[in-house]
Amino acid sequence: MECVAPGRPLQAVWREALPRPGPGQVRIRVAACGVCRTDLHLVDGDLAHPGRPVVPGHEVVGRVAELGEGVSGLAVGDRVGVPWLGWTCGSCEHCRAGRENLCPHAKFTGWQLDGGYAGQVVADARYVFRLPARYRDDEAAPLLCAGLIGYRAYAMAGDAPRLGLYGFGAAAHLIAQVAVAQQREVYAFTRPGDTAAQQLARDLGAVWAGSSDDALPTLLDAAILFAPVGALVPVALRAVRAGGTVVCAGIHMSDIPSFPYAILWGERRLLSVAHLTRADGDAFMKLADEIALRVHTVPYALEDANRALDDLRAGRFAGAAVLHPPPA
Repeated sequence: MECVAPGRPLQAVWREALPRPGPGQVRIRVAACGVCRTDLHLVDGDLAHPGRPVVPGHEVVGRVAELGEGVSGLAVGDRVGVPWLGWTCGSCEHCRAGRENLCPHAKFTGWQLDGGYAGQVVADARYVFRLPARYRDDEAAPLLCAGLIGYRAYAMAGDAPRLGLYGFGAAAHLIAQVAVAQQREVYAFTRPGDTAAQQLARDLGAVWAGSSDDALPTLLDAAILFAPVGALVPVALRAVRAGGTVVCAGIHMSDIPSFPYAILWGERRLLSVAHLTRADGDAFMKLADEIALRVHTVPYALEDANRALDDLRAGRFAGAAVLHPPPA
């Protein structure tokens, strides 16, 4: 499925020849691919279109089908995952400092690089992850972005005993479980009236669930904004105590309205998350193997990708949508 231009539905394209991996690459037979809000930002034009048809999808689970020249440490048949960060230069100051997520030359799966809304995908072998065996393919897919980006945001929130999650979708429903397992109190904020997401939050251990308009019983130590709504920034700042942290976890967000300095004062911090590093991936996959996360997925056939994106846009499901290509 290709995104030809922003604002247009994805188009199905059939290619007779298989993509061939170059040096350092692997070809992967896709078993499942998660549907992320970043895919929606690409399709809707919130992200700059690369100027050519691109295959979205960066929560890719599959089996290695072919090795390119020079690949080591992987074998045909290995189950692997392909995340958002697909390539970095390795030589800039950020890469050398271990901050490859800030590499100015980075390329991203499903944006500059063709992604997993397909039967086959080629990926840089350095940027694939082995996946915990305890998760099925459909369960493992959301770990690769909802989990990874959520984990980076969670780490940036610090050691917060009371954690607020704004937007209880794919990422929040995973990170809530990590927080609960680490004996933190989770406060879940959903769209007004989204009782299904609120109930899911409570089922996963949240001590409170409601909308951002509802009064909280206590101040938070930190908040993570998964909803790409700039108007929530001042709301979250008002909800955290002095010295607290608000983390904006999305790659795109609507404009943040002006707000009084008083709600930032008191050494509150406002941070953004930019992508992920491979170290994030290794740490989160280890954690996911230890905690046994309950991953709530909604299955769609690959040809129904446009419907999955529309359902995500409208908030018609709780958890994570996952595409399944037809059998090879």
